[in-house]
Amino acid sequence: MSENEKEEFAFIKEKIKNKPLNKRRIILKTAFTVVLAVIFGLVSCFVFTWMRPVMEEWLNKPEDTKVSIPKDEEVQPDTEEETNSTETGVDEPDVEEGLKELTPEEYQKLQSKLYAIGSEANKSIVTVTGVTSDVDWFNTPYERQGQASGVIIADTGQELLIMTERKVISGAKSIHVTFLDNSTVEAELKNYDGNTGIAILNVKRSDIEESTLGRIKVAVLGNSLQTTQGSVVLALGSPLGTNFSILTGNITSTSNSISTFDANYNVLTTDIVGSSQGSGVLVNLSGEVVGIVMQDYSSGDENTLTAISVSQLKDIIEKLSNGQDIPYLGLKLTSVTSDIEKEYDIPKGVYIKSVGIDSPAMAAGLQSGDVIVKIAGENVETAQAYKNVLSEQTPGDVVKITIKRQGAAGYVEIECSATVGVLK
Repeated sequence: MSENEKEEFAFIKEKIKNKPLNKRRIILKTAFTVVLAVIFGLVSCFVFTWMRPVMEEWLNKPEDTKVSIPKDEEVQPDTEEETNSTETGVDEPDVEEGLKELTPEEYQKLQSKLYAIGSEANKSIVTVTGVTSDVDWFNTPYERQGQASGVIIADTGQELLIMTERKVISGAKSIHVTFLDNSTVEAELKNYDGNTGIAILNVKRSDIEESTLGRIKVAVLGNSLQTTQGSVVLALGSPLGTNFSILTGNITSTSNSISTFDANYNVLTTDIVGSSQGSGVLVNLSGEVVGIVMQDYSSGDENTLTAISVSQLKDIIEKLSNGQDIPYLGLKLTSVTSDIEKEYDIPKGVYIKSVGIDSPAMAAGLQSGDVIVKIAGENVETAQAYKNVLSEQTPGDVVKITIKRQGAAGYVEIECSATVGVLK
């Protein structure tokens, strides 16, 4: 290659120039990005606002809100120990000391201690008001209120559960609960048992003022099977119609009972003056609830207060507190004791006194006079054993019941099938 050609070749050079900026396109892209960011923010805000209550409920949901109430077993007294004490006279000084006459000052001090126990236990008591609507003869609408005492039986962390009587809230358009400090909140019916008349209400903790929450407490359900004749008790609630009353007295009898469908309940009789319209609870000297005073079970011919043994109601209270229904067959029963078996020649078991109209038991063909010897595969000899087996069933279950029915040739064994129902 010649020298001239080299110079000409070197003269031609390639040069890459940068593309000029397009300010308009940059502005459009920036604006588009801003718009997308705004849209994303709005959507995020909307989703967060919409999902927040759901997420809070899910995140703050307690691990286990199931209410559990321990069952009681009757403790038999140590007869031998009591006999030895009586024979040796070990307890005589204590008896003599207890029988000495109290001075007015000592008596007042004793009463003050009793009322202090009642005042503390009263923190668990509420007044339940059911408001119903009605019309008079002139077609003018008016509101009617029914009232009864209630007792706080559980705190799930999100709501308080209150036990009361179904009759005062039956058909109510609204239910109000008044605490000891006179603060009032709305309540809702959680569940009820049409047989015993017990109802459980729930009140949201968020509806209750913090000051009120600091003044109330959950009641302790005691062992009423250990309550004996002569035990000192306090009547709380409205035994005479006045809310948050405190009355003191003694248990005069524990041998009486009432019969409802599928169960018999012990009744605690007291020397405390009461009313047929009274309601509330009996508590012992530890402040524990041992009896439930209910209007439906008040003795109409006496002026003294009676209450149902709380130990025999614990399984019902627990089920209702967890929203469960109470299994029902519709039988009024009594136990056939050994003496009855010998005297009347009736087989040992659970004697049917009557059968509820249109009840599952009637549909199964059970009759008055039949003796139940087995239910759901379990042998039963007492009404309490029958109740225990039935309480383990679920409404809708089909249970086999073995009975003995009297015929021309004596008692014959028959097997029936009954569908467990619910009494509402």
